[in-house]
Amino acid sequence: MLCRFNSNGEPEKPLVIHVGRIGVEKSLELLKSVMDKLPEARIAFIGDGPYREDLEKLFAGMPAVFTGMLQGEELSQAYASGDVFVMPSESETLGLVVLEAMASGLPVVAARAGGIPDIIPEEQEGKTGFLFNPGDVEDCVTKLRTLLHDSETREIIGKAAREETEKYDWRAATTKIRNEQYGAAIWFWRKKKAQVLGPINWLVKRLFPVPPEVNA
Repeated sequence: MLCRFNSNGEPEKPLVIHVGRIGVEKSLELLKSVMDKLPEARIAFIGDGPYREDLEKLFAGMPAVFTGMLQGEELSQAYASGDVFVMPSESETLGLVVLEAMASGLPVVAARAGGIPDIIPEEQEGKTGFLFNPGDVEDCVTKLRTLLHDSETREIIGKAAREETEKYDWRAATTKIRNEQYGAAIWFWRKKKAQVLGPINWLVKRLFPVPPEVNA
């Protein structure tokens, strides 16, 4: 399996990986400019999509490999084979593959856009992962180079990322839903109920006033 990532016979180079659908909306062409500035590294694209053929042509002659769709154990091994995970997309809503990479102990460099800042908030940048300004090649290169050239930093951030993802397991997620989301939903509907029934209660009191002796 690991030999699939020995792109252009240069297995000694650190490996940047990207996992996800290969579509034009994912801003993957940005990674060509990024990798041009990182000749000391190679890249693997794991996934498939309508933009794959064009992207393969764009990366022709470079230390790049396209594995196609991987699942299960093969996908786990792919994450384990990487040194850094990169996500240039500005349209991610949930960022599931970012969570998968972090859960695999893989440091992440991703665009500061969509739902990714919810996974790596500002106070965690540089601790559980790095975010770069969307479309900013130099910013992305700087963050990647920091990780590619320092194995100790990669290990520290990868471990912190792995620990951070534990809050997203099923138990943590259901606890959050029960304690926060359900509470918020109950409050919301109570407020709505009061808003809807308020005018009705006022009208009932005007039409059917309570006799004074009842109040007494």
